[in-house]
Amino acid sequence: MSQKIRIKLKSYDYSLVDRSSEKIVKTVKATGAAVSGPIPLPTHKRIFTVNRSTFVNKKAREQFELSSYKRLIDIYSSTSKTVDALMKLELPSGVEVEIKV
Repeated sequence: MSQKIRIKLKSYDYSLVDRSSEKIVKTVKATGAAVSGPIPLPTHKRIFTVNRSTFVNKKAREQFELSSYKRLIDIYSSTSKTVDALMKLELPSGVEVEIKV
């Protein structure tokens, strides 16, 4: 069953992404599979500009930024133990996990 598994992690908090990627790498290495990553993907920043005042003072504005952080992990030569360990793994609630086989 040696197939390539690609795991993509996404979150608005970089520390959650780093902790969960460390957890995944540690469990996969314990099962004996080869791991490539975590590879940091570019940070996506969304900037919102809002007027401070509703009617007057057009020049007075506030800017808000929403950053999303992503990591990519590739697992090679995986076994059934690796897949079971990944299924039982508990990750923080703020992390979105996408798994491709």
